Amino acid sequence: MSYSVIALSREFGSGGRIIGKELADRLGFRYFDRAIIQMAAEKSGLSPEFIERSEDDKPSFFANLANMSTSAYVNSGMNLQYAIPVNDRAYVAQSEVIRELSRQGDCVIVGRCAGYILKGDPRLLRALVYGDKQDRIKRIVELYDYDASKAEAELAKIDKGRAYYHKFYTGIPRFDLSQYDIAINTSATDIDGAVNILETMIKD
Repeated sequence: MSYSVIALSREFGSGGRIIGKELADRLGFRYFDRAIIQMAAEKSGLSPEFIERSEDDKPSFFANLANMSTSAYVNSGMNLQYAIPVNDRAYVAQSEVIRELSRQGDCVIVGRCAGYILKGDPRLLRALVYGDKQDRIKRIVELYDYDASKAEAELAKIDKGRAYYHKFYTGIPRFDLSQYDIAINTSATDIDGAVNILETMIKD
């Protein structure tokens, strides 16, 4: 099967961002991670800082609007972009950006429920990258300068926030493997090994 859109979901500290960037470089694909925040901010009028924080806040019942096409609410005559709660505006805007990026193909998109948002696209490969807790703690201390004494608590907080966000907007537990085509434990493969696996899968 030929894949040209890679949705990479990652556990915090698993090395997912590094893997996504390296994979995109090897394939000659475009890479999108934090750039999605800026594009969504421009689309929604929200600040990039708010959108980045929104994954940790409790969403509202308007989340189902994010699964409608852009035209479904723009053409309705109602300016729902400003009528719905701001947390949901952030998710809607990011969803629109992700769909727009995927239409051009040849891209790696990290996080933000991209695998769910783009489900059904025959070009899509949905990958999950995770790791053993101690390896993830070590990585966020060494690479992201987290305080070693607080790293485990911060890891747990971020894991909980992302799991809640994913379950709320998709209705599916974050680690339900039925929503992924492949899951890779970087504690077993290391970063290069994970990239090699995905590259081989995509090129076959």
